[in-house]
Amino acid sequence: MLTNKTILITGGTGSFGNTFVPMTLEKYNPKQIIIYSRDEMKQWDMAMKYEGDPRVRFVIGDVRDKARLVQVLQGVDHVVHAAATKIVPTAEYNPAECIKTNINGAMNVIDACNEVGVNSAVALSTDKASNPINLYGATKLASDKLFSASNPMNGADGTRFSVVRYGNVMGSRGSVIPFFLSRQDTGELPITDAEMTRFMISLEDGVKLVWHAFDDMMGGEIYVKKIPSMTVVDIAKTVAPEATHKIIGIRPGEKLHEQMIGTEDAAHTYEYDGYFKILPAINNWSEDPARIGNGKKVPERFSYTSDNNTEWMGQPELSEWINANQHKIGKI
Repeated sequence: MLTNKTILITGGTGSFGNTFVPMTLEKYNPKQIIIYSRDEMKQWDMAMKYEGDPRVRFVIGDVRDKARLVQVLQGVDHVVHAAATKIVPTAEYNPAECIKTNINGAMNVIDACNEVGVNSAVALSTDKASNPINLYGATKLASDKLFSASNPMNGADGTRFSVVRYGNVMGSRGSVIPFFLSRQDTGELPITDAEMTRFMISLEDGVKLVWHAFDDMMGGEIYVKKIPSMTVVDIAKTVAPEATHKIIGIRPGEKLHEQMIGTEDAAHTYEYDGYFKILPAINNWSEDPARIGNGKKVPERFSYTSDNNTEWMGQPELSEWINANQHKIGKI
């Protein structure tokens, strides 16, 4: 699918892009990967890693600027839409800016892809888009709906749009593991709630889910990878076994448990080896045999949350991962 193709990734200097680019170069040897983002310093730093590699190109631009997207998408085969305003408190205090990037930006990407004739586009989503309780989650839900509803009807030619959704990315900037590591020498770690749970996924697994979406998608699907859960207390004990814990309470806009599939989506959700697929309720696409494939319908009122998960990560497994990834935790 991606071999000898041109791929553009919006927000490509972020955590996902820094993992997607080297993995995709190695596995697929694409014709070119275009990093499209608005942070020139992040581009400068990232470009040093690929100096002399003609397959990697850096372009300054913003998803809020449709004209720039149309210009840069000329000749592009596939798009990964990773650009977003993601920090929950930032979105709460700057709602208009979050909407401009996450909703208007998604519309610009969709319109530009259709105008230029891009083959397919996959958007990155979040557990917070499932039954959202904060603005960030609400804007990502709107983005998911836009991508699902923008597919061509009746098998007509046009850009195919799909979504991948996953939870807490292990070791990414601002996440719980680097935060606990930064506080481990204090002897006390702040814990939001003793019962809190989180999904655990590596960036590498997130990239593989995007690859799978490009290979499998017909348009409109939301792909949800099966991943393990862990309690925040167990994460803290792994990072700093001797530290005490101080319960600080749930912050505004924060959930006790993460949710990636709600009961409202169960009627349109199918299970496969290693992942779930939520099909659109519109246009009878959730009953389309080609989209369902070999999927098995999930039970009525099914939900996929970090507390009702059947797969759990233990402290030894997390400790092994931390030891193997010390060099990049909190840096991408």
